[in-house]
Amino acid sequence: MNDRYSFEPIWRPPFISRLAAEDRCHLNGLAMAAGEPAYVTCVSRSDANEGWRDYRSDGGLVIDVRTNEIVCEGLSMPHSPRLYQNRLWLLNSGSGEFGYVDRTRGLFEPVAFCPGYARGLAFIGNFALVGLSRPRDNKTFTGLALDERLAAKGVQPRCALQVIDLRSGDVVHELRIEGVVEELYDVAVLPGVQRPMALGFKTDEIRRVIVMPPESGAV
Repeated sequence: MNDRYSFEPIWRPPFISRLAAEDRCHLNGLAMAAGEPAYVTCVSRSDANEGWRDYRSDGGLVIDVRTNEIVCEGLSMPHSPRLYQNRLWLLNSGSGEFGYVDRTRGLFEPVAFCPGYARGLAFIGNFALVGLSRPRDNKTFTGLALDERLAAKGVQPRCALQVIDLRSGDVVHELRIEGVVEELYDVAVLPGVQRPMALGFKTDEIRRVIVMPPESGAV
């Protein structure tokens, strides 16, 4: 907390010359280790506003926040880095790939193909949960290797939640989402929870479900 500024900077990529209200490298993912920031994903090394858009196909990189070392590069719009079972996992979204980074060699190792724009990653046991979105019809999501791979496999991009076996790379379950929802931004595991539900702020539902103490009671 800061009593003067909106936030207090603690780190920024070494190639970013200054903080500004701009989108230069499109830093979009963070992996934590023992409660501390460990790795981030960026779409490019750009140090100019919107510069990352020119490097969507192969400019992506993973940075070790603790050392400023670039541990992997040559990725396509990487997203959602996560540390799990002693591996650094991520989504190479522009290529439709789920996989991990071999930190010794600095290489990305694909494990499974994801038929959609992959964004959002969580784990439970020996399984990964990956969120898929239908790419927006704009320049950000077109012209990527994902387009060619979808065409080669004869599939359409989908909005879905995929469950991937880490041992085999097989998709063992998929929940497709139809209707007005076309994008997922993140996923989470809620262990032991049955029939979860989400409450919106635009309907009466939230007023009927949220229980509050009486006005005379302590909050």
